[in-house]
Parts: sequence; C-alpha cells; structure tokens
Amino acid sequence: MKIDFGRTAKDYSLFRAGYPDELYKRLRRINIGSDGQSILDLGTGTGYLARRFSEQGARVTGVDISEELINAAKELDNEKGLKIKYVKARAEELPFHAPTFDVVTAGQCWHWFQGEKVMNEIRRVLKKNGKLVIVHLDWLPLKDNIVMKTEELILSYNPNWTGAGGTGVYPDWLTQVANGGFKNIETFTFDLDITYSQEAWRGRIRASAGVGASLDKETVKAFDHDLKILLESNYRESIDIPHRVFCLVCSKPQ
Repeated sequence: MKIDFGRTAKDYSLFRAGYPDELYKRLRRINIGSDGQSILDLGTGTGYLARRFSEQGARVTGVDISEELINAAKELDNEKGLKIKYVKARAEELPFHAPTFDVVTAGQCWHWFQGEKVMNEIRRVLKKNGKLVIVHLDWLPLKDNIVMKTEELILSYNPNWTGAGGTGVYPDWLTQVANGGFKNIETFTFDLDITYSQEAWRGRIRASAGVGASLDKETVKAFDHDLKILLESNYRESIDIPHRVFCLVCSKPQ
C-alpha cells in the first residue's frame, strides 16, 4: 500500500491532535526539550513536536520527506512566530555532519523507517551522551467504541490497511534500539481522552494512512460520507476518544 501523507497536508495540519502537556513535562524532568538544546525531529510532519520544543527554547531542525507537510509546518510556525529549520530528506540519509544534535526525536513515525539504517544515522549525528526519543500518540480501539467502528469502516474501504487493532505500546522498539547499541533504555506510557467534534474526528481519520494517504480522492469522499452518517446516527457532537501515549528514551552508545 503506497502511503503519501503529503496528500493529507490540509487535514493533517487542522485535525491531528498534538501531544499532551504531560508528555513534555515528563521529558523536561529528564532534560529533554530544554532551553538551548539542539534537537533533530525526524518525520516531523507538520511540526507538532518541533514547535513545542522550539517554544521551550530549543534549537530545532525538522526532517520530512513530504514537501507539502513541511510547507504546512512552516505556516503553523509563522502563526506562532517561531523559527524552525526544515529539511526535506529521508531519515535513513540525513544531510548533517556528525555529531550535531543533543537529542533526536521521532514522533508517530518510527514504524515507517528502516530501523537499522536510521539508527546508524542517529548514532552518527548525535553528540556524546545524546538521547533518542521515540513517541507515539495512538487512538485505542476498545469493545464497540467509535474507534473500533471507525477502523472497521476503514477496512471495508481499504482491506490492505494494517493499522487496525493497535494497543499503543511498542515493545519491538526496545529490542531494535538495544540491538542498535543504545543504552539506558527507559519507557513510559499513560492514557488520556481527547475530545473531538464530529467534524474533527472525520478530519483526523481522513489524515490517516489508511484513508487520505492511500486512497484516491473519490474513495476518500465516499468513505467520509459514510463516517459522517455513522457519527450523526450514533453519537453526540463531541466525542471523547481514548488515546495512549508511549515514549521510549535511550542514550547514544559510548
């Protein structure tokens, strides 16, 4: 299934939820996202992680393969008066001299990377004692909830989609970074509800890999109509969607 998030840039910037304050508080406690730090945000998309770290005083560079998402990120930065450097590049082929960064982050994107190659690049560009941070914010399909029903609808339009039934926890990443030589591996998770309007939930789903990033425009339009009917027939205007944050932090090998 060919994925192109550039096709979702408008919905992506409008409707994908940012990471909660609690994530940044926990990262600050372990000195990640501090004033003056040099941070490289891989798979930056529309810059959700990058912007918050920039607001906290870090010097942030965002990398993504999508020109459309980078342009959307720049527009959002301008609204906040932020200056973040963006580079169009693959995470497996970073155009930076080693070592350059105190922290490398990857939000909601690690599963798209070629693990061994990207870890080689991360080790190369991290400074001594540098940190790698992998973050996910996933919706949770629970018995008969709107997430499960939405996933069933996605699969009816896109049977090749592999994103259904997630738990929001990624134990395989621990093995990957350990095999890559990273040390001091820690993880934390916590759950929260995010409130969406019906319009926002439809936009969030259109911006997903299984819909807007992989289906043609007419199919996306038909899917969105069916999701609209599902929501209007069964739910109130505001919907609380359960989510789980998963975060892995580890250190560059010495």
